[in-house]
This record gives sequence, structure tokens and C-alpha cells, in this order.
Amino acid sequence: MTYTRRRVTNAFFARLNKCYSDEELVELAAVIALENFRSKFNPTFGVESGESCSLSWVQAEASRAADRFD
Repeated sequence: MTYTRRRVTNAFFARLNKCYSDEELVELAAVIALENFRSKFNPTFGVESGESCSLSWVQAEASRAADRFD
């Protein structure tokens, strides 16, 4: 999933189905997709592993957005 222009073949999917249910494969794909998103999105705003964004204007906007849900 992490490589552009690569597709899962039916044979590979059949091998995965021997170990994982359809529901587990969907969950696995969602987690991989989320991590791929984070690996591209977080560096844009200086977010390090286990930390919040270090850019003050992003912190302020995130705080304002969170206040709307209180």
C-alpha cells in the first residue's frame, strides 16, 4: 500500500485471506493508510513522533478549533 502505482494481485490477496478475515484486512488497510497520511502530513507542520506541532500558529488554531467543541 505504501508504494505508488503498485497494486495487490488476486494471488497475494488470497494469501492474505488465509491469515486474516475480510474485516481484519479492511482494518489493516485503514491503519496503513492513516500512517501513510501522517508520514506526509506531519512533517509539513513540524509534528514529531509523540509530540504536538511546534508551530505556534498551528497550536493556536488547533486550540481555537477545540474550544468550539466544548
